[in-house]
Amino acid sequence: MTVIRKLIALTALPVLLGGCVSSAEYAAKEAGFATVSAKVGGAASKQTVWVQNRQEAELASAKVKALLAGRKTLDAETAVQIALINNKGLQAAYADLGESAAEAWQSTMLLNPTVSIGFSGMGTPELEAFKTIEGAITTNLLALITRKRDIEIADTRFRQAQLNAAVRTLQLAADTRRAWINAVAAWENVTQLQRAQAAADAASELAEKLGETGAMAKGAQAREHVFAAELAGETAKARLAARLAKEELTRQMGLWGPDTEFQVPNSLPPLPKALMKRDTIEAEALGNRIDLQVARLELEATARSSGLTEATRYVTDLQILAGAESEREIGEDGDKKWETTATGELEFSIPIFDTGKARMRKAELGYMRAANQLAEKAVNVRSEARSAYEAYRSNYDIARHYRNNVVPLRTKVEEESLLSYNGMITNTFELLTDTRDKINSILLSVNAKRDFWLADASLAPAVYGGGTAAASAGTEVASSSESGGGH
Repeated sequence: MTVIRKLIALTALPVLLGGCVSSAEYAAKEAGFATVSAKVGGAASKQTVWVQNRQEAELASAKVKALLAGRKTLDAETAVQIALINNKGLQAAYADLGESAAEAWQSTMLLNPTVSIGFSGMGTPELEAFKTIEGAITTNLLALITRKRDIEIADTRFRQAQLNAAVRTLQLAADTRRAWINAVAAWENVTQLQRAQAAADAASELAEKLGETGAMAKGAQAREHVFAAELAGETAKARLAARLAKEELTRQMGLWGPDTEFQVPNSLPPLPKALMKRDTIEAEALGNRIDLQVARLELEATARSSGLTEATRYVTDLQILAGAESEREIGEDGDKKWETTATGELEFSIPIFDTGKARMRKAELGYMRAANQLAEKAVNVRSEARSAYEAYRSNYDIARHYRNNVVPLRTKVEEESLLSYNGMITNTFELLTDTRDKINSILLSVNAKRDFWLADASLAPAVYGGGTAAASAGTEVASSSESGGGH
């Protein structure tokens, strides 16, 4: 019994040395997800869910169907909400958060001791069994000494994982909003081209009839016909581009099957009457950007790891072994008895060749790398915030210029050209040229409005994080597709 009591005392040694650390926060089913929800709710005013079983998946699917049901067209806010509930890539990012929580949970657990039992003198005739039985328990003493720092590092990484999950969520929200804007703008282009197509087809038919009566030369007829034919080709290209843009939106929302039959509006919302004032956007970005907070935590984790490296510079492995040895002997009177003695052993490496300088140098360089990356991130965040607001203001001015000046002037030119043509002052070619120019101006106006709304959608990511390089501040003409009530 004495030997058993000793072994029990040795088994309890790691607990006595390691202390007690609560792991309830890390062991929870949705560990860290409350932080993600709070960040997303504050930045995007949207709800996100973490689906971890079949029942939750069915609830999420039902909610998506409810959001899609009874809508003539899908607005941007609903599209973003569906993506945050239904996108499977986002759920994979939340699984990374769960893995980080599990790793932090693992760090709070004591190392399992190693138990070994040995026998010697097997088959000795006079003893009929074993002559010696040895038992030992081995535990890593250095791991117990550095356990508190290991837990702190794991906790920092866990907080990083929470923020990374929030960044991924905001990025999906921003990408979905941009996909919706591109899809709607593409269909608006189609609508404008189809309106022009209807007029061109009517002119082509009229030209054919005038040609039959001899009132229009064959060259003038051909110009009308080729204009209608080219416009039909451009409309077909625009329709394809719009369908592909809608498919991109469908992918972002994670929809398939009958759910892909949703429709988007045929035109973007009109320009707002006034711009938002963001005079302190740099300060807002520095205070709210989640990816900047991730970089700060990276520096913190690197500093903690550097401190751990310094603490274990000379001794990298320290193990304590304790046990007991029982030996059976035959006394002078022939009785067989056991004699038990305690044993102990301390094992560690001697830093003769590797004094830890190289590891310390690597730790120092790792810390400097993280510090410089954080400084670079802060500079970039300020620049990105300024650029986002500059694009927002400038694209508004450009879109308003096309709406208020270019399109009305092109419309006036076409009207005057039509009057001159009816009065036989100008020829068909000049009228067609003016009509083409008006169509191009309308398409430029549509795409200028699209660029403004894309810039508007990039303002929140510039302040809170989750932005990508997908937003375009250009004004090139985009192709579009089919008209009707929605697509």
